[in-house]
Amino acid sequence: MTDIKETINGLTQELRRGTIIIGVLSQLSEPQYGYSLVTILEQKGINIDPGTLYPLLRRLEKQELLESKWDTNEARPRKYYLLSPKGKEAYEQLCREWKSMVVSLDSLIQGGNDNGAG
Repeated sequence: MTDIKETINGLTQELRRGTIIIGVLSQLSEPQYGYSLVTILEQKGINIDPGTLYPLLRRLEKQELLESKWDTNEARPRKYYLLSPKGKEAYEQLCREWKSMVVSLDSLIQGGNDNGAG
């Protein structure tokens, strides 16, 4: 039988997976490179492993939600990411959807106490 903590950790990861995209997009109205995104998100309470972030950035770029440019002026070249016009639109729509889901879930959680949960 699975330990409850292990189950909760797995469920939490599933919840985070969907929300991390909004978190990443929210920080790309100004150009950011991967490690700067990791740092900014951590400062705002969202921990993301670079091994998760970089494939996500590549996928979002392939979906044309992000644009990228290499900066080779520093000693170490960095790839900067920025929301594309399509990415801005997608981000705005995702935010509207998120807010709607929060309202619905709050209603379910607040009203769902009849079954002894929450």
